[in-house]
Amino acid sequence: MTVLAGTLAVALAGIHVFAGRLRGLSGVPRSVWLSMAGGASVAYVFVHILPELHYRGAVLQRVGNRAFGFLEHHVYLVALLGFTFFYGVEQFARQSRESDEHSEVGGAKTKTSTGVFWIHIGSFTAYNALIGYLLVHRERPGVESLLLFATAMALHFVVNDFGLRDHHHEAYDRLGRWILAVGVVAGWALGSATVVGELAVNTLFAFLAGSIVLNVIKEELPEDRDSRVWSFALGAGAYTAVLLAG
Repeated sequence: MTVLAGTLAVALAGIHVFAGRLRGLSGVPRSVWLSMAGGASVAYVFVHILPELHYRGAVLQRVGNRAFGFLEHHVYLVALLGFTFFYGVEQFARQSRESDEHSEVGGAKTKTSTGVFWIHIGSFTAYNALIGYLLVHRERPGVESLLLFATAMALHFVVNDFGLRDHHHEAYDRLGRWILAVGVVAGWALGSATVVGELAVNTLFAFLAGSIVLNVIKEELPEDRDSRVWSFALGAGAYTAVLLAG
């Protein structure tokens, strides 16, 4: 199972390396494929992760240690923490781009400053490392669970990749995408070398759940993206059907 998880970690890393070549996904109106990928990612959170965490949290609350008891019983608070953290990161990047508007020349797109680039990429590298780690330590064991998780994260990575490239442009293509790719594999390596309790895994998944929701929604909601609701709903509905059939 560890070898399969490692193979999937490399595949996920490859998405950041090669997604930029899919030029048909960029531009306005927003690509229907990106919206569908976002919908599938969110469906995975609401249909698979949160219900599972709620059930396990209720059980573990009765048998777990008190240090993690509060977090386990309130997995939605941890999900809210993940949502809020990446909301702050996104706002930080957007404000940096707004401050660059005064230097815009010839209609060129604004981009973040060097400092914000490193903070933004650093946050998403840790995020990718968490995903790589959870390829090894999941809330539900088994090959089917691993493949469902990896598929949802692959679609999510495509969405994140285009969002980060929109913020950082050539800096992302030159350096950022490679750092993010390394983060996934490093997370898998760390997960393969360490063993954590079920309480900790559930807490990490809850944080990831909230983060996924924010990182998808922030790409869909801005008015200038001209997103298509039907394609997002189609992606969510299709992956929900897959999850319920599994």
